[in-house]
Amino acid sequence: MVINHPEAEAYARVLGERFPQVRVIVAPDSDRLERYIGEAHALLAYQFPVELFDRATKLRWFQSLSAGVDSMLPIRDRADDIIVTNARGMHGGLIADYVMGGVTMLNWDFRKLLSEQADRKWNFRSVTPLADKTLGVVGLGSIGTTIARRAKSAGMTVLGAKRDISVPVEGIDRLFGSDELKGLLPLRDFVVLSVPATPETAGLIGADEIACMRRDAFLINIARGSVVVESELIGALQAGTLAGAMLDVFEREPLPQDSPLWGMANVIVTPHISGIVTDYVERAFEIVADNIERYLKGLPLKNLVDLRRGY
Repeated sequence: MVINHPEAEAYARVLGERFPQVRVIVAPDSDRLERYIGEAHALLAYQFPVELFDRATKLRWFQSLSAGVDSMLPIRDRADDIIVTNARGMHGGLIADYVMGGVTMLNWDFRKLLSEQADRKWNFRSVTPLADKTLGVVGLGSIGTTIARRAKSAGMTVLGAKRDISVPVEGIDRLFGSDELKGLLPLRDFVVLSVPATPETAGLIGADEIACMRRDAFLINIARGSVVVESELIGALQAGTLAGAMLDVFEREPLPQDSPLWGMANVIVTPHISGIVTDYVERAFEIVADNIERYLKGLPLKNLVDLRRGY
């Protein structure tokens, strides 16, 4: 198993103690990954190195340390022989914390409150309770459903959109199919994007979709930057046709210094951290170790990804 990750030494240490029969190669940088990828039967990494795919002739299993596997999409038609698994299930709670924190900050306009504090201004105002608000989640995988449950526990009306609406989802008051997105958008005070990055979701939220949203609505994106047409979002935020946004992902990361999003009073920008829990290595290790044990015994792995769907 080749480990390509900044914390590769930490993973190698705990895996070596648990699985002495597995040869673990530490490759935290691109040079060492290029040197050893040809020896890998299994690869443990945050992203798949597509540029080295043709050299990974022995590779049979890729364990992603992320929930998303969009790094593999360029080669998904050529990777039929590779088992792909992800770290699904360990991010939902923290990302739900992030989303509900963002919902609260946007609802109370905390950016304005902090600005008034800095200027020593005492401005009284009223605020609508979250229990009177509607939140919609686009994408109801493990992360989206966790967000939905958390919003429901706050008393909010929760709507959801997903491909298969034949089965009810806990915490969702009303389900919409993926082809009904424009019918769902006008009904929400908050729109949360939690879909995977696939060719089908690229540009999912563009000018037409934003135009369907209410002027007093907020957009929260914890999915991938490719899901939103960023220029259209910026235009709507500048024009005031959308109340505001909280964005953890962007079309280009790090977010360029000249992006207008940095300086907008109605936008909260965070550096793709909503799923980075403090004990990430320890939590991910439990998923990885379980799958290594299964792999060695010839059992089906957990968190299998269908590359044709992208999740």
